[in-house]
Amino acid sequence: MAADSVEREILIEASPEVVWGVITEPEQISHWFSDKAEVEARAGADGTLTWRPGGRGGNKEFDAIVPIRVVEAEPFRRFSFRWNHPEGAGPDESNSALVEFSLIEEADGTRLRVVESGIDAVTHDEAAKARYLEDHEQGWEKHLGEMLDYVASERRGATR
Repeated sequence: MAADSVEREILIEASPEVVWGVITEPEQISHWFSDKAEVEARAGADGTLTWRPGGRGGNKEFDAIVPIRVVEAEPFRRFSFRWNHPEGAGPDESNSALVEFSLIEEADGTRLRVVESGIDAVTHDEAAKARYLEDHEQGWEKHLGEMLDYVASERRGATR
């Protein structure tokens, strides 16, 4: 049986306050994750993430508009949301995946840990689960790399 989560961890050369903004502010999210974000860093807030054809969504032929619900928003420490729930249903542990960002301050910056769990709740068989895991493992790797590039470019811009 395949795992039920995707986990990634990176060290970002920036303060937790900077990283918090990168993961919670729509104008910053669109630089590394989705093409458009409508989200508020408040527990219970509903929002959307949009990936466009030819944009961060790759070769898709249509906009992928994904509803999310913020579960936890503890500034500079934790941010989490649920997604991939059935249309018209409220997201919970039985029908959606949970994405959790944990920020840990270190001497060299902020360690960001991302865990997407609950994949069993959004897939219907082992083949679908394997595809989801592979897509999201590759996706988080790509997007976190883009986050590192984005933060580094912002730091370079700030020092000019």
